[in-house]
Amino acid sequence: MIKVLMPYLMLMLAVIFGTASNSFANSADGFTKLVPSILSSVTIILCMMCLSHAMRSLPVGITYASFAGICIVGTALVGVVKFNQVPTIQTIIGLTFIILGVFIVNLFGGSDLPNE
Repeated sequence: MIKVLMPYLMLMLAVIFGTASNSFANSADGFTKLVPSILSSVTIILCMMCLSHAMRSLPVGITYASFAGICIVGTALVGVVKFNQVPTIQTIIGLTFIILGVFIVNLFGGSDLPNE
C-alpha cells in the first residue's frame, strides 16, 4: 500500500515545494533580496527532487500535467492570500479549466497504473 501511495506523496510534495518556490521568487524581487532568493532556490531543488521520484513510478506526461496544473492553481491562491492579488472572472474561469483538465487527465489519461 505504501509503495503505491509513495509516488503520489512525492507528487504532492513537489506541488507544495513548487508553489512555495514561486511565492519566494515573487518576494525575491528579481532575486535582489537574499533570503527569499535562497528560499526560492532551495524549494525549487526540493520540488524537482520530489517530482523526479514521482516520475519513477507514474507516467511522465500525466505526472507533469498534474504537477503543473495544481501548481498553477496553488500559486494563484498564494497570490490571493499572500499578495492580495484579486483574480478577474476570466482568471477564475481559466483556473477552473485547469482544474478540470487535471481531473480529466488523471481519470481518463489511459495509464492509471504505476510503472513497475
